[in-house]
Amino acid sequence: MTATDEPATLRATLGGEFYTSDAIFTAEQTHIFEDSWICAARVGDLAAPGQFKKVQIGRESVLVVRGRDGLLRGFLNVCRHRGAQLCTESEGQVRRTLRCPYHAWTYALDGKLVAAPNISALTDNTGAAIDRYRYGLVPVALREWLGYAWVCLADTPPSFDDTVVGEVTLRLGDADAIARYGVDDLQLGHRIVYDVAANWKLIVENFMECYHCAAIHPELVDVLPEFARGMAAQSYIGHGAEFGSEVTGFTVDGSAGFDTLPGLSDTQDRRYFAITVRPTVFVNLVPDHIIFHRMYPLAPDRTVVECDWLYAPDIVAAGHDVSRSVELFHRVNQQDFEACERTQPAMSSRAYRHGGVLVPAEHHLAEFHQWVVSRLGTSDGCARG
Repeated sequence: MTATDEPATLRATLGGEFYTSDAIFTAEQTHIFEDSWICAARVGDLAAPGQFKKVQIGRESVLVVRGRDGLLRGFLNVCRHRGAQLCTESEGQVRRTLRCPYHAWTYALDGKLVAAPNISALTDNTGAAIDRYRYGLVPVALREWLGYAWVCLADTPPSFDDTVVGEVTLRLGDADAIARYGVDDLQLGHRIVYDVAANWKLIVENFMECYHCAAIHPELVDVLPEFARGMAAQSYIGHGAEFGSEVTGFTVDGSAGFDTLPGLSDTQDRRYFAITVRPTVFVNLVPDHIIFHRMYPLAPDRTVVECDWLYAPDIVAAGHDVSRSVELFHRVNQQDFEACERTQPAMSSRAYRHGGVLVPAEHHLAEFHQWVVSRLGTSDGCARG
């Protein structure tokens, strides 16, 4: 059956090569990951001057660094001299400067070149002393929102308000809805990093639909009964899935969680909202905590996913046991990622050469597929050189 022969209730997916091709993944690195706002680090993880986080975004290694002036900045993790990586650790803290271990070129936390062997003898092509900012670290755009640092590698970044904030606002149907959760002020209660042997788009597609929920998410369906009907909460603007009548909290057994976050409206209580911020962020809102996913695609068949569970500051400060709420979505993550890893090998099968099909409950995924293809620059998804 070809796409043109499919019944009206079935729509074609992307073809299998979109999940396996090195060429398409390279095009995605260039035209999606390196040209979009990417969530790079939790602001609270970089509280002290000199703390840094190294993040892979597309083909680039990026450093997010807290300056001595208290500001967060983003830089390409590349020494301007001969291109050595400044930091190889995933995170850490330096005292005052970032020093290249190859030839000892040294940079201030604001990116300025401050030292190099025989630096007084170094001149530009005109013979003038070198401009220490011009030959400093290459900066990348950075914004703070929802307690995270978001970076964009594009020379001219897209509007943060239109893309990142806009997607959240569109999903919730209310410009003020996300602010009521006070996400910026929440504290990290738990973090799990998953290394998933699957293409990033399979993970996005899985998160965006609930056709699979009844089959693989028994604990989630017990808490959110409408998911048993395959209802895709993300396909309805402003819709939050309601807790079951006997459920008192978003926990693995439906038992009580913590007090409702203070700013929530009645329409946000006892409901779960799922938000996709393209290309690589999922935000899950429940009354007493937030589950925040950020993905780092590393290969056509490998994606690292960091998942944070965020709680009111007093919950974390008092050392309350958060394991029952963590366990619920940890199981959901494990179930989802296992499904994606089960799917990945078949993407190279001749059976999936022309893709699969979307049933009506999944039709909203077609918009995501169209977005991917449009970003790659051609109708077949292969970006022109």
